[in-house]
Amino acid sequence: MIPTRSAATTLSATTTVPVPATLGDLPFLPAGTTLPPLPYLLVVLLAAGVVAVAIRRRRPTVTAAHVLALIPWVVLGSALHVLYVVGALPDLLAPFGGSPTVYLTVGALAGGAWLAADSTVADGDRIPVVVAAAGTLLVVPAVAAAVATGVSGPGASWSAAAVLASAPIAAIVWRTLGRIEPGIAVTGGVGALAVYGHALDGVSTAIGVTQLGFGERSPLSRVILELGGVPSVPVFGAGWLFLLVKLAVASAVVSLFVPYVREEPAEGLLLLGFVAAVGLGPAAHNLLLFTIAA
Repeated sequence: MIPTRSAATTLSATTTVPVPATLGDLPFLPAGTTLPPLPYLLVVLLAAGVVAVAIRRRRPTVTAAHVLALIPWVVLGSALHVLYVVGALPDLLAPFGGSPTVYLTVGALAGGAWLAADSTVADGDRIPVVVAAAGTLLVVPAVAAAVATGVSGPGASWSAAAVLASAPIAAIVWRTLGRIEPGIAVTGGVGALAVYGHALDGVSTAIGVTQLGFGERSPLSRVILELGGVPSVPVFGAGWLFLLVKLAVASAVVSLFVPYVREEPAEGLLLLGFVAAVGLGPAAHNLLLFTIAA
């Protein structure tokens, strides 16, 4: 999930973002949940709606490659929200970077890029490449802008450690899933990405809370992280339980998607890609925020 600084370690007491409606105080919503000013909200909803209708009408081909091509766009959403959190987005664009508005903003952009590629690229096999390239062209300057605000040595080191530690953990889980349910192979790279994304989210969250003094924004995750009586382990502290829950849930969901992907591959892979994004997006946000703000 997405850690945030506690009150004692606020990123900046003077940071202001032009967002009038704060919803994060509601018990069932993550801290920091906001709505942008009405004109921004209408623009985002209209754009997302138009793109969704256009995709439904055109019904572009959906394969694992198409879904994986959206990875740079997921990271773009994370980078924009980090820029929003640290007050580094221009005032004109800042309302688009809040949560959950940023998801609709980037979703509309990614969907538009996909539609444009599908309608202009003759070679269908190149469409994922074009979609991924377009996302990369946007995410690189966004990440660079975040890093330009300053780099924290300890935060960058722990971010790198989280990436490295998550790979073998996800590999072991994926291999175990394959032995339990051989049909998991039908989900391919999208299923593997879902497992890795949630592993990285779990590892980075545990490290952020234990090693860097961040707090958890999501109410349910916070309950797990703050359970009493959980023994502490090196590096992850009591956060190992949160990681275990994340891996168990992700594994169960991917397993349940096996018949869906087999019978309806386009819909199944697209929805499984959303499951992967729910893990990878917060994880990328964690890593970048740790790198510049820890």
